[in-house]
Amino acid sequence: MDGVDEPPVTVFSTSNCLECEATKWFLRKRGVAFREVDVAADPAAATLVERLNGGLRSVPTLVAGGRALTMSPFDRARLDDFLRDTGLIGE
Repeated sequence: MDGVDEPPVTVFSTSNCLECEATKWFLRKRGVAFREVDVAADPAAATLVERLNGGLRSVPTLVAGGRALTMSPFDRARLDDFLRDTGLIGE
């Protein structure tokens, strides 16, 4: 690696996904850094998302702290719980 830390959250998304936009907005609002991967442009990412979601290419899918969460449908409470459980935000 080049010495640059990766953001703690990876958001797998597509370009025209309203739930993806809501998830990214919420992460920004909470001050959580993330990197975005477009599964339509990255076949390996699409395969990973399918593996994480029982064969479904469900987006957005978040990965952090060795855990994965699908946010379809978007749910603030579930996302907050995920961020707390992965240690990215406090109580």
